[in-house]
Amino acid sequence: MNRRELVAALAERTGSEKKATDAFLAAFTDVVTETVAKGDPVAISGFAKFARVERAARMGRNPATGETIKIAASKKARITPLKAFKDAVLAGK
Repeated sequence: MNRRELVAALAERTGSEKKATDAFLAAFTDVVTETVAKGDPVAISGFAKFARVERAARMGRNPATGETIKIAASKKARITPLKAFKDAVLAGK
């Protein structure tokens, strides 16, 4: 399902116009993105948790040569599905 199909499905389910639904979806993604970019997690009960994770610098190994290398610190985005979502997906609902 792409964004256009998601907007159409949400508009049909809520009985609202596609334009308003698209604006809501854009606002939702903007708010979640800005909040997570600041370092604050966003948790939507029964759905997912969005968070920024900072990974410390560490030593690693080049698998081809076996040489020890330093891996720099980095920031990653993490989306974790919550229990109700996982249960619904695994049950096939």
